[in-house]
Amino acid sequence: MMGVTRRTVLQSGLLAFASTLPTMSRANAATPAWPSSLVEAARAQIGVTTRYDPTYVRIAYPGGDVPPDRGVCTDVVIRAYRRAFGLDLQALLHEDMKANFAVYPKAWGMKATDPNIDHRRVPNLAVYFTRRKAALPLSEDFAAYRPGDLVTQMLPGNLTHIVIVSSKTSTEAPGRPLVIQNIGAGASEDDTLFAYQRTGHYRFAPV
Repeated sequence: MMGVTRRTVLQSGLLAFASTLPTMSRANAATPAWPSSLVEAARAQIGVTTRYDPTYVRIAYPGGDVPPDRGVCTDVVIRAYRRAFGLDLQALLHEDMKANFAVYPKAWGMKATDPNIDHRRVPNLAVYFTRRKAALPLSEDFAAYRPGDLVTQMLPGNLTHIVIVSSKTSTEAPGRPLVIQNIGAGASEDDTLFAYQRTGHYRFAPV
């Protein structure tokens, strides 16, 4: 769900969101409680990220981010992994894409990697998680989707989307998980896991 309009922003303050948040060391990341940590890191963005803004922005590398009050669906995931585990999907995906460029999508006419945007595109994250053997089967069973899981979706208009499965469940359908996402108005927790076509299911442990 990324746009292509280009603009350059000042780098000072772009890492404010990440710098004010506690992180876990990578050594302690692979504990049984890691999904809860990821969910809480995603939920902490609600009320902070209040805008959906797909503008192309030049950001720092590694650890680059757009201003914390805005972003897209992928930024919820990227910020959650950074906050909870100190894990930088910007750098991880860029290094893998640089070494294996041919296996990544070319839907945007890319001829080389771009660390400003590559990690913020849903199809690229889907390829990265699959290459890390984090892909799981799609299922109609609510119980198959655990807190901390990542699910990619196709929204109306063929817009790609990604969500983090929440620890909370729907009040309308017992057992149906909520998701944490930015679907258009900032970070929020919603009952939309089964509202749109699911295209991928991933469980990416921070190890």
